[in-house]
Amino acid sequence: MRDDKIIRRCEARARGVTDSEVRRLVRTGAWIRLGSGVYIPSDIYTDADERDRHVYRALAAMEHFREGVALSHVSAAMLHGLETWQISLDVVHVTRNRSGGSRRGSGCVLHSSKFTEDEVTPKDSVRVLSVARTITDLASTLSFEQAVVVGDRALRIGTTTLDELKRAVERMGRHPGRAKAARAVRLMSDRSDSVGESRSRVLMIGAQLPIPEEQPDVFDANGRWLARVDFLLPEHGVIGEFDGRIKYRRDGVATTEAEDVVFQEKLREDRLRHAGWVVVRWTWADLQTPDTLVARIREGIALAARGSGPVGTFDTRKLAGQM
Repeated sequence: MRDDKIIRRCEARARGVTDSEVRRLVRTGAWIRLGSGVYIPSDIYTDADERDRHVYRALAAMEHFREGVALSHVSAAMLHGLETWQISLDVVHVTRNRSGGSRRGSGCVLHSSKFTEDEVTPKDSVRVLSVARTITDLASTLSFEQAVVVGDRALRIGTTTLDELKRAVERMGRHPGRAKAARAVRLMSDRSDSVGESRSRVLMIGAQLPIPEEQPDVFDANGRWLARVDFLLPEHGVIGEFDGRIKYRRDGVATTEAEDVVFQEKLREDRLRHAGWVVVRWTWADLQTPDTLVARIREGIALAARGSGPVGTFDTRKLAGQM
């Protein structure tokens, strides 16, 4: 548990460490002060990644709150191990179980919002709002894209369900962010394999492109399995593939492993094209120019419309062992 790394002044005193020694340890850089009376060894904090550093600060912040408070929003997401995209980790978020009195302090935002005890779960010895509540809280305050990324991943790894998210939205009552959260939850999916795939789907939704089938298995006219693809527009004859896997050396040259991946992908793509599908492929860099990517997908739809169309079938059910 990460809580074991935290040093509390009262515990240090119980082990015979005086206040002057504590000040010396902080002054010399051996300990880092996380908050009033809460410290952590410098080497542990320095070696931690950004997510764990946030968790340490969140655990320290909870030392100063009484009952009726739980970690929430992005801080709860970090405790639950949820994947996020471009959400700041600079500030700790906690929610107090009351209807008013929110405030922002140095390094901490105190939200005020009613919650029930079944919406609270213990993590690292502190109270944390549940995964479903955390996602809907984030969805009510973040961008649609950021919210979908968090929700997709939670659904994918099974830490919550769509029914739980819908119930969490219902519990929001007249919360001003309820409509925003409801829209995000409605379009979350447990079939997205990565942040890049979630962002790609959000892009297609926002551009009014057809909402794609995700992770379907594609077969040829003889029923032979061809591939499982990232996105499929079956009525338009187009397959979309997000490629976030290929690794390159620092000089930009593909590694041997990457070259093998590219070769295998080419064979796979040849099979799909031979079956009549138009394949549109994109990378992380392409997501930075959404208008260009949307135009490419539209061009793929137009190209497929001029052809004879795919010969074969697809199935959204997953086939064990076929990737």
